[in-house]
Amino acid sequence: MTNMKDRISIQVGLSGYSFKIQAEDGQRSSGWMGAERIFTTPELQKRYEDVEIAVFTPKCTLIPSQFHHPLHARKSLSEVVELSDEDPVEFIEVPEFAAVLLYSNAIGEAMSKMLSETVIRTDGSKTVPLPEIYYMLKRICRIPDYNKIMASYMDGWLHLVIAQGKSLLLCNSFKAPDFTTAEYFLFMVMKKLQLNPEVSSMYFRTDLSEEQEMSLYRYFKNVEQI
Repeated sequence: MTNMKDRISIQVGLSGYSFKIQAEDGQRSSGWMGAERIFTTPELQKRYEDVEIAVFTPKCTLIPSQFHHPLHARKSLSEVVELSDEDPVEFIEVPEFAAVLLYSNAIGEAMSKMLSETVIRTDGSKTVPLPEIYYMLKRICRIPDYNKIMASYMDGWLHLVIAQGKSLLLCNSFKAPDFTTAEYFLFMVMKKLQLNPEVSSMYFRTDLSEEQEMSLYRYFKNVEQI
């Protein structure tokens, strides 16, 4: 079993990264940092039992496992997102939803690779950077609520995963240049899925300003940053 007292979760965007650490002396967050601090930040020079590196890429899509063929991954992804010839395309199983996540980590690729080479597990192994959406899909399964609503907002994109019980209702990214637009997409989806925010909790994996948090509290039963 992974020792959750010695764990680091790193999120990588266009302009930098942030990390959260769970260790014996408690939990702490770094706040947003620039690439120039990777080699001078003491927390990034340590080894951890568990290392997660999440990349804020909107270039991903989830498909049922039975429809996935490795040789068709690029074609399948290019049908729903815009890919350049240089964009690498990878895939990973999400067994919790009997699905496969197709993705390209072209956004933040250099920085995520640098972090992967720097922040190493205690056994010497390195972590493969994966999309933020992947970690949202894994984390949402641990939320005890019946209506499970999880989001991240970074670099002008709202990443949103919604489940009801054990059923996945939505997994998507929406281009939102500001938080007001992100809220618009959130409530549009809630209305379409006939989910009542007044009896639902909202979980965010990215930091919210006080103003953003209070805006969400006007509609949701509870707002939690995880």
